[in-house]
Amino acid sequence: MLAALPALCAMHKAGADELSYPEIVLDDVKHVVTAPARWDETDWRTAGWASLAVAGTALIVDRPLRDEMRRHSGNDSFITQVERFGSQYAAGVVGGFYVAGALADNQTSLQVAQDGLAASLIASGIVTPTIKLVAGRSRPRAGEAIYNFRPFSDANSSFPSGHTTEAFALAAVIANHYDETWVTCASYSFAGLVGLARSYHQAHFASDIVAGAMIGTLVGKSVVAHNAALRSKKVVLLPELAPGLIGVRIAGSF
Repeated sequence: MLAALPALCAMHKAGADELSYPEIVLDDVKHVVTAPARWDETDWRTAGWASLAVAGTALIVDRPLRDEMRRHSGNDSFITQVERFGSQYAAGVVGGFYVAGALADNQTSLQVAQDGLAASLIASGIVTPTIKLVAGRSRPRAGEAIYNFRPFSDANSSFPSGHTTEAFALAAVIANHYDETWVTCASYSFAGLVGLARSYHQAHFASDIVAGAMIGTLVGKSVVAHNAALRSKKVVLLPELAPGLIGVRIAGSF
């Protein structure tokens, strides 16, 4: 604890150029939520194509995939474990990157943890829950019509898939922090398995999963790009954990 005192004192003496992690997260929220106001024609065209992709999936894939999963659905332990990477295990992934980065003094791992947490909070804590509430789509296992939407119904929360959103948000963050192709392929492939697991358990239609994947990927990439710009201009106060040390790390470009 004594080793942390200098860093803690530095936090109290923070100047106008220093930006704490909570401030970074708040800035990320503002950046993502207000993004449509900054979109140009190309961005809106991309959003339109993405919407068509979701609608096309709903029309063509939702019913046959639901029926197929009903024939094969069961209690597969592997699929159940994979599914949890879109919920409780996601926190373990973020924490693992943070601990690894803190112990090895690896800035990339630390930034993956920071950006992953921010992307998760925004994508899975704000964007997807809001759309779920507005859409109010019933889940496949409810046995209702495929296109049963009841806006602002607490019981109906199928669209989009929250687990898939979470998995793809983390996958996008990891993939955009590392240049290796295998990291990108592995990250998105595993996220895709999370979505498949949700379909297997009759929790979501195919279009729910596609929408969740798009939201997670978009938010993850946006957070990484925005925070990279912040880090290049600001001094950042980061929590620090290491053997015999609990404090705050001051990082930035000088």
